Amino acid sequence: MATGFPSRLRHFRAGQPRSRCANLACVHRADFHYELTPELIAQTPAPQREGSRLLVLHRADGRIEHRRFLDLPAFLRRGDLLVLNDSRVIPARLRGFKPHSGGELEVLLVEENAVNDWWALLRPGKRVRAGTKIEFVRVPEGAGGGARGARLDATVMVKNAEGRCRLRFDGPADVRDVLDTFGEVPLPPYIARAGLPTAEDRERYQTVFAGPPGSVAAPTAGLHFTPELLAQVAAMGVEVRFVTLHVGLGTFAPVKADRLEDHVMHEEVFELPAATAVAVNAAKREGRRVIAVGTTSVRVLESAAAQSPGSLRAVRGRTRLFLRPPQSFRVVDALLTNFHLPESTLLMLVSAFAAPGETRGRDLVLAAYAEAVRERYRFFSYGDAMLLL
Repeated sequence: MATGFPSRLRHFRAGQPRSRCANLACVHRADFHYELTPELIAQTPAPQREGSRLLVLHRADGRIEHRRFLDLPAFLRRGDLLVLNDSRVIPARLRGFKPHSGGELEVLLVEENAVNDWWALLRPGKRVRAGTKIEFVRVPEGAGGGARGARLDATVMVKNAEGRCRLRFDGPADVRDVLDTFGEVPLPPYIARAGLPTAEDRERYQTVFAGPPGSVAAPTAGLHFTPELLAQVAAMGVEVRFVTLHVGLGTFAPVKADRLEDHVMHEEVFELPAATAVAVNAAKREGRRVIAVGTTSVRVLESAAAQSPGSLRAVRGRTRLFLRPPQSFRVVDALLTNFHLPESTLLMLVSAFAAPGETRGRDLVLAAYAEAVRERYRFFSYGDAMLLL
């Protein structure tokens, strides 16, 4: 996990030479490098959720189609099982100050330990010590709802070796109840717009089917869906089910180890509901496709399959599953995802899925990414989508 707020451009503008995959595996971080110019990083959402572009990669022969996201139903068929991550993004970024000195602090909530007890990243955090008091500032009127009369304070209880601080909040019975008042949308570091996140961000950096709160970053492949589009695919006979994986800050953490086997994967909380487990088991038994929406849905399904080979069962837990070439997949037959950062674990997962059990998936995916760059696709969270069939 990152020990501080990730820089906006450093880890995907670096000009590292690309190594070639060995016969048995793509083992180096640099195997997954590609060049991307900053103007292709989407800074705002598309005018309409379903208005993004869709690059379709046919894995068997590497054929690429350039379509619109609205064309997605053309690639689905009756009996398919579409699995989406319903985790809700919380307004996890807070702005406060130290009452005794007036020094300003930016706080990013990372993980809840208990009610009003959270691990967080603080910036600047170098001089923050246990016992430091923080008073938080409300977001501007109109940016969100919530309890306007609430007050929010916190105390730093401990600071760990990774630079994270454990905060104890005072004021509300549960800090979650006032995050709409004090918190901001935790837009990722590569969205480098001036000013605070907007009311539009509160709506668009959230899926229309969001349920259990807990993510500090959006499951971005799901951002393209509208209620109408979901209703359309359901009317076609496509079954729609949900899993939950609370996306953590580790999704932005760069892979620092040169060899992938030395990388420590970030941990995330997930849940596979019983209804989804039953639906997946039936689809696999009947030879119907399981289509994962987003790498987070893949991690839930494949983590559950690793714990329960042969037949999935309802499970709730934590996963550090790191999928990379030449690994195989037990459950997922097709993947809908966004475009990911160079040298990221998400790009490695997509590369593994492009050719399960082989190493050529990296070449397929990097060729598709190069095509997307040439065709001026929009990249990352607010960007366009990619379907691997």
